[in-house]
Amino acid sequence: MRSLSFFVVVALLSAPASAAGNRAKNVIIFLADAAGLSTLNAASIHGHGDAQKLFVQSWPHVALSDTSTAGNWVSDSAAGMTAIVTGVKTQNGVISMGPDTERGKKDGAVLKTLLEYAEEKGLSTGVLSNVNIADATPAACYAHANDRRKFGEIFLQVFNPRFGDGVDVVIGAGRPAIYKAMKELNQDLDAVAAAKQRPVRTSLDEVPAEDLRPVVVTEKEPDVPAAARMALNRLARNRKGYFLMIEWDAHTDDPQKGLDNLVAFDKLIREIASKVNPRETLLLFAADHSFGMYVRGGKKGDPLLRGLDEWKQKYPGEKPRTIELPNINVLRSHTAEEIVVAATGPGAERVQGFMPNTRIFDIVMAAYGWPGGKK
Repeated sequence: MRSLSFFVVVALLSAPASAAGNRAKNVIIFLADAAGLSTLNAASIHGHGDAQKLFVQSWPHVALSDTSTAGNWVSDSAAGMTAIVTGVKTQNGVISMGPDTERGKKDGAVLKTLLEYAEEKGLSTGVLSNVNIADATPAACYAHANDRRKFGEIFLQVFNPRFGDGVDVVIGAGRPAIYKAMKELNQDLDAVAAAKQRPVRTSLDEVPAEDLRPVVVTEKEPDVPAAARMALNRLARNRKGYFLMIEWDAHTDDPQKGLDNLVAFDKLIREIASKVNPRETLLLFAADHSFGMYVRGGKKGDPLLRGLDEWKQKYPGEKPRTIELPNINVLRSHTAEEIVVAATGPGAERVQGFMPNTRIFDIVMAAYGWPGGKK
């Protein structure tokens, strides 16, 4: 007869990856900029012809997160992402500094980010975006500034990190704006990069196989799936693990582009989920704030964006504050509604109920098993 201890061991070995107490070696945050609950719903209908057909909508652990700032109900991407990666609510326009910051005038307390914790622990790190890599969402991971528009000051911090050797993989757009901002600081970005032996490449195709810490800043949107594959190939070589943030813009002021982006992002998330070890990797989907898009009509088989081309022809070259189509309404503005947080993998069980956006920081810290996160 087998002893009780035998069955205890078997039970522990067969426990699901998300069992409480199991730690994550790797964490990937998928940040769909401006993809609130209503936008997720619209993307599923737009991309799959039905509700709740996105891959992330199949994940077992879901919560609704508040996105207010230290002083406002409606957040921008800077304050929203700062809360996620530091656990502290700050002011709009501020990059990973405390609520005592005066935007554009005075620095506040410098807040340690999830990426910086990872660097301090010896993990590999990466930040990817389809938009300006020195702007709000990606910048909040690796930099600190009293104004999100200080692109030069922000991007210099890639080469002058506070912890470890700094973010390892940097891929995003914004090349003209970043180089212009550097010149305004009387800095030669290419010279700075050369001194650190980290050239700023113009495309993914320029990155040689032996470059394990690529910096790529493109003029136009980079190929996000290709960038993600490149990043994972390099980050996964670190036996200690990695932290990766991937942003894909989902603002629906252009409904077609915003929803297409979100459907494509969901497809990429499915691909990545199939490649990583589910017992070692926490996958977390979130947004920095919501946006004023709502499904107000339609039925199955009826294109969600029916009438969009005619609407654009009616307002050529104009950007009215609202878009009204038979099936959707869009208020071209950030809103204060909660965003969806979904997760799978070790530590995902902490994603539940209604919560502030600052709790995402706690969830990731606890998943890694680092002090500072709520257990």
